[in-house]
Amino acid sequence: MRLRLRLRRSLSTDEESELSMATTPPGRGLHLRRPPSDKVPAAKHERDRLRAIVEDHVRTLGLVPPLGLQEVLDHVRALIERHRLNVLHRDFLAVLLNNAAWRRQVAGFPFERRLLLLPKCMRDAESCAAEIDALGLVCAGCGRCPIADLQTEAEELGYAVMVAEGSPVVMSLIESGKIDAVVGVSCLGVLERVFPYMEAGAVPGIAVPLLNDGCSDTSVDLDWVWDAIHLSSADETPKLDLDALRAQVDAWCAPAGMEELLGTPRSGTEEIARAWLAKAGKRWRPLLAASAYQTLQARPDGPVPPAVRTIALAVECFHKASLIHDDIEDADALRYGEKTLHEEHGIPVALNVGDFLLGEGYRLIAACGAPPVETAAMLHAVAEGHRALATGQGAELAWMRCMRPLAPAEVLDIFKLKTAPAFEVALRVGAIAGGAGPDVANVLARFSEAVGIAYQIRDDLEDFRSGEAELLRPSLVIACAYERAGAAGKARCARLWERGAVPAELSDDIAALCAELRIEEEVRELLEAYKTEAVRSLCGLKNSALKGLLRRIVAKIFNEIDVMGCCNEHQAGDAAGGAAGAGAAA
Repeated sequence: MRLRLRLRRSLSTDEESELSMATTPPGRGLHLRRPPSDKVPAAKHERDRLRAIVEDHVRTLGLVPPLGLQEVLDHVRALIERHRLNVLHRDFLAVLLNNAAWRRQVAGFPFERRLLLLPKCMRDAESCAAEIDALGLVCAGCGRCPIADLQTEAEELGYAVMVAEGSPVVMSLIESGKIDAVVGVSCLGVLERVFPYMEAGAVPGIAVPLLNDGCSDTSVDLDWVWDAIHLSSADETPKLDLDALRAQVDAWCAPAGMEELLGTPRSGTEEIARAWLAKAGKRWRPLLAASAYQTLQARPDGPVPPAVRTIALAVECFHKASLIHDDIEDADALRYGEKTLHEEHGIPVALNVGDFLLGEGYRLIAACGAPPVETAAMLHAVAEGHRALATGQGAELAWMRCMRPLAPAEVLDIFKLKTAPAFEVALRVGAIAGGAGPDVANVLARFSEAVGIAYQIRDDLEDFRSGEAELLRPSLVIACAYERAGAAGKARCARLWERGAVPAELSDDIAALCAELRIEEEVRELLEAYKTEAVRSLCGLKNSALKGLLRRIVAKIFNEIDVMGCCNEHQAGDAAGGAAGAGAAA
């Protein structure tokens, strides 16, 4: 018969007194088949002591999740030095630190919005009567291991439960918005490998490390699991649904949405401008503006005010105006798989429509109804952004008129000015409307610069790899090749700019040079460095919702959220194991 006695106890600090947890029934606190590994403290009182040290550290410093890997490691290093802790316990401490940072957020989600992940390796492998299907282990409830007790308890509370080292279903549940937080059990090796995936998705979670590994007959502190399952708060934590907000943004930019917000077009120019605004696109910029505002509200999942819809539409006006002008300057004939505006209506009309959209964007912000101080701050941010974008585009145009070798740093400067200001403007206007102060503005500036450069580097890499690179435009790949090449290689690159045209054989020659010098690997490292810098820039944010949003934005822009193998069993070919044991990693 399963014991279900719950011993309620309060937390040790006044700050977290509203949180409550339950312990396991007496005699069930330790599930130990084999001695703990040397990476986990052998004595339970020592594990509890380390958890208390870590939680005090997080509470004292006010650490805000999601924490990047380097941020976690820096704090763990400081803890080891300050408290003279065993360096072998570094990974264990890292898990505890991340848990402590996320604990309040996890406690705020209702049980029915959480997922419990348990590993199959906790079962008694020799006598287990369970079946294993594509989703994991189907427990037979024989009682020979603690899986049945934990699963039943969690399901009665409302959890979704999976018994598997991982499955693509886990990430699909998280991405679908059906799960807001994860409580997971796994070994330290798995937690280390899956941490980047969970951190990229900014998924709140509590991980309980297994005391040993080996993919069979593993052990765990059952009271830690029990406590994590029952972690609760009087307050529920609402979460911004990015996919739902994106659908709203698309609706605002559709003809009906624009007419509802702006009224009927009053001229032929406005009709053309509205049609151009409605054309397909990723709409990252208006989404960033709206999401930055929403995350700063008490209810991020609440309705978006008309003023913020107006601001988001203004941001899209600025973006679509820049595309019109860029297409003219670059002599591009196609955009979104259709004729560019100047190809369809002629350059004079296209220029005029672009100018109209710029004016419309400023008008919408001025008329959005925000307080005068916020309105002035938004207009100032947009004006500064336009100056920077024009400077970057001007640098590229000047180079195209008089081509010469560019150093990688010069290309990166152009990338920064051509893309970063657009990201910053979108985030800044949303944050200003949401009441953010200068400290947030400084973080957004650093974040946008890193994301903007990474965005351009990725496009440069993808174009070069696909053979569609504009070799007569500033290219980081070509700049790095020129810098690394010897005299003969430099001459091969220089032929690009001497001719002012790129015959097929010259393009192939440059591609061969880049392959010979392994330039793609070098540029890929730069891409990763700027993505890392974007994440590091968020350390200064004290608003967890905004920090989590921006981390998720990086993951979505660069497709970081993926499915991966995470245990020996999966790597050996067990289709039921290993894809997203990430649930234990947050």
